[in-house]
Amino acid sequence: MNEPTSALSSAAASPASSNRMLLDWAKELQALAQTGLVYNHDSFDRERYERIRDIAIDMLAMQSDMPAERIRGLISAGYPTPKLDTRAAIFDADGRILLTHENSGEWSLPGGWVDEDQSVRSNTIKEVKEETGLNVTADQLIAVHDCANHNGLSFPYGVIKFFVQCTRIDGQFEPNIETTEIRYFAEDQLPQLSTTRNTAEQIAMCFTAHRDPDWATLFE
Repeated sequence: MNEPTSALSSAAASPASSNRMLLDWAKELQALAQTGLVYNHDSFDRERYERIRDIAIDMLAMQSDMPAERIRGLISAGYPTPKLDTRAAIFDADGRILLTHENSGEWSLPGGWVDEDQSVRSNTIKEVKEETGLNVTADQLIAVHDCANHNGLSFPYGVIKFFVQCTRIDGQFEPNIETTEIRYFAEDQLPQLSTTRNTAEQIAMCFTAHRDPDWATLFE
């Protein structure tokens, strides 16, 4: 009985904490309902799981700027798993890191969602080509991050981010629908970052990995 009381007291004390807690509960309810729909074949139980899922999706919609139907399309398929995102760390001869200028006006490592038919490696290479025009090799996995622990996301689903060290082969930038510019930056001269894509700490991690020939992949 003490644990729920403590949780409620914490939520009441902090609106931000309350919102995060409600989001986490809604995500958990949705995952439990979705798992039940995958593995349970009793028609009455399925009706209950579908209703729980509907309520959870409505709760998620209230906590984000996505309409309920879009959320349903993103997460209501099979066993619930996080979405995957890849980010490429590309360095020039001076040890500067390549960032892309997003339409939002912020900067990020090239990358994006892992497509259905792609591996982490191939998706990293594909996203770099699409956003920067560069051809690269994907050489080393720097880190695997749970974005809930690093990027403060409020998405209605989990996100796992893969940071991959890459080497530029050739190519040149071409304007596209996602990025307006690419530029190399020194570690102490970073621009305004899109923190949902990558934080200053994550960029610093990439610099450290680049300088360390014995770097071991981080799992956080």
